[in-house]
Amino acid sequence: MATARTQVVLVSGMSGAGRSTGLKVLEDLGYEAIDNLPLSLLSRLLRPRGESGLDPGRPLAVDVDIRSRGFHAASFVERIVALTARGDLEIQLVFFDCDDEVLSRRFTATRRRHPLAEDRPLSDGIHHERELLAVLRKRADLLIDTSQLALPDLRAVLLGHFALEHGPRMTVSLMSFSYAQGIPREADIVFDVRFLANPHYDDRLRQLSGLDAAVGEHIEADSVFVPFFDSLSGLLLSLLPHYVREGKTYLTFAIGCTGGRHRSVFIAESLATRMRERGQVATVRHRDLGQDVEAGG
Repeated sequence: MATARTQVVLVSGMSGAGRSTGLKVLEDLGYEAIDNLPLSLLSRLLRPRGESGLDPGRPLAVDVDIRSRGFHAASFVERIVALTARGDLEIQLVFFDCDDEVLSRRFTATRRRHPLAEDRPLSDGIHHERELLAVLRKRADLLIDTSQLALPDLRAVLLGHFALEHGPRMTVSLMSFSYAQGIPREADIVFDVRFLANPHYDDRLRQLSGLDAAVGEHIEADSVFVPFFDSLSGLLLSLLPHYVREGKTYLTFAIGCTGGRHRSVFIAESLATRMRERGQVATVRHRDLGQDVEAGG
């Protein structure tokens, strides 16, 4: 009988991007969390069962980053490859990233020093760290961009990927967004709904959102809505079993429109309802709903 593999989540990424918060969330989920582990100790920590002193049945969440003694991104990748090849560990590397401008604001607001910017401008430290970690970012199994991610949303992402109660279904995250604010980096699938009738150009509806019934009625009155929505929801539901078969447990589907306020919000909510009716676990997040109304619908 095959021995179950120990689950190991390796956390790394940009300073200020939320690694510590992510590690705490994983600890809340039941992982034994270890912060700022020296790279030289990683292989020793993950020795075969019975040799490391750790509970072989308990999953681990380990943070290794530029603060760690002896850290080198390329060496970290090599160790991950070697440990994965053993066969007794299920290793996933999570890379926390964030826009440089947001990182600068976070460091300035907290008055913390960037670990690579002690004798240089903050922007130089961020740029240098990004260069050092490029190979690690490329190798990551999961990239989490926290630029516009609130704590509840981060918890939902980590719960979707790393919950310990494994079931046959995956969690689908439906996100509305504004193209003017950029495509979400965490999206697995992106769909553009700007071809639907835009409530923004109706003075009665402009100040409302896709959460309001009047806006939904306006969109549903578009002759292309019903065949489009039935086709889209049918396609997504038919694909989910195939993603599950490939081992994916969390899927982010992003729906975009001009302003991220009307059409994308309504479609995301409607898709969530349709999926729940079919027994699928689905969450909804509206990234840009609070943006200026004049941005469009």
